[in-house]
Amino acid sequence: MDNKVRRIVIAGGGTAGWIAAAALSRLLGPLLDITLIESDDIGTVGVGEATIPTHRTFHHLIGIDERKFMKATQATFKLGISFENWGQIGDRYIHSFGQIGRPNWMGDFHHIWMAGQEQGIGGSLDDYCLELKAADAEKFATDEKSRISYAYHLDASRYARFLRSFAEPLGVVRKEGKIIAVNLDGESGFISSLTMDNGDVVEGDLFIDCTGFRGVLIEGALRTGYDDWTEWLFTDSALAVQTRSTGPAIPYTRSIAHDAGWRWRIPLQQRVGNGLVYSKEFLGDDEARGRLLELIEGEMLTEPRLIRYQTGRRKMTWNRNCIALGLASGFLEPLESTSIHLIQNTIFRLIKLFPFSGIEDAIVQRFNDQCTVEVERIRDFIILHYKATKRNDSPFWDRCREMAVPDTLTHRMEMFRRHALAWQDGQELFRVDSWVQVMMGQGLIPEGHHALGKLMNPDQLRRALDGIRGNITRTVAALPSHQAFVDQYCPAMES
Repeated sequence: MDNKVRRIVIAGGGTAGWIAAAALSRLLGPLLDITLIESDDIGTVGVGEATIPTHRTFHHLIGIDERKFMKATQATFKLGISFENWGQIGDRYIHSFGQIGRPNWMGDFHHIWMAGQEQGIGGSLDDYCLELKAADAEKFATDEKSRISYAYHLDASRYARFLRSFAEPLGVVRKEGKIIAVNLDGESGFISSLTMDNGDVVEGDLFIDCTGFRGVLIEGALRTGYDDWTEWLFTDSALAVQTRSTGPAIPYTRSIAHDAGWRWRIPLQQRVGNGLVYSKEFLGDDEARGRLLELIEGEMLTEPRLIRYQTGRRKMTWNRNCIALGLASGFLEPLESTSIHLIQNTIFRLIKLFPFSGIEDAIVQRFNDQCTVEVERIRDFIILHYKATKRNDSPFWDRCREMAVPDTLTHRMEMFRRHALAWQDGQELFRVDSWVQVMMGQGLIPEGHHALGKLMNPDQLRRALDGIRGNITRTVAALPSHQAFVDQYCPAMES
């Protein structure tokens, strides 16, 4: 085939760059020439260590062996996120990756459960989700027949190296060095080549910008512009530090709110990732550092690293012949572990719309429209965590509680508050179960619900609820501990 777009240049390595290289070389390799430019002298942010279940789909499609990946990246399993102190101080709920109960075409399971609540039966909604109960019990197991929904905690730097070892044998050419110039075609305005600090000029047809917050190509050269979302997501700083593990790894991420933001705790096999997210308007850097060091457990393996960011996104993910990926495309808080998913999904979207016969406005527009819908819905879901709070203990939470939110989120919250209605549209990441768990977990309790539960008499309803709950209880009881399963399934390679 005489393709007009054949030479792919990936500017930057790290997680984003090597995800792009691995997917393109594995799925479109014979059709493309792929070059990746990165410098060992340029650090990566590299603190995003928690993923969501779509990560498994990515690995399945490009043919990555789970055990090899987990051993190489010191990974553990993840069944969800424990949110602590978000609705009110002392509150805790788990946003799990599982399905709640057994929905039917008329309505979702929580409507049936709410009918049980009116009759004083049914217990907690948590009892109807296998993944949630397994996470809470710190248990886990999987095999080829298992239907349990899970993701991973991983070492991001090791993951990039693992993907490099996967992609280079497939033909990806890595060039070591820094990019000192982005050269534009005088007539079209497209990027024609990149000049490196050693004098090499790397030409390409399509460029993928993985240069992090700097956005050297998408912003530095093409001046794409940025949509600022700090009016809704106004944290702007994070401190990250690694500590040695002090106990068994748990199968969930912890997200613990404090008076000016939140902190994370992510357990790997041999260490723990810790971080403090905050708004510098409400918390000074020195105070934030002191707070983080006071709260961490175990020996520090790194010094705390300060990261500044601005929540938002590029006005276009694809501009001319450049596609922004990862932090170059924008930044949403790591609150729901969506960063790596957005990288992977953007690459899959490119593969499906790949402009073999030339870059056309219609393809670019379709690509950008899909990216916009996806990231804005994720944005709304993250804003929900801040807006749906009853905390009034600090100016930070007062602003969160009182802020005006996007109309799309206002509508969702009102529909749930009045009718217990939640939904997942075509380009959305988060399922009905996710919206329900977060809204109810943070105290947004519906006033009404669908009456489908009333189609069963009280005895039928009780038996149905008891049956689902009993099956989950028995299944969880039979699972090994998460740590025991990791130890036998994928023990980490030595550091």
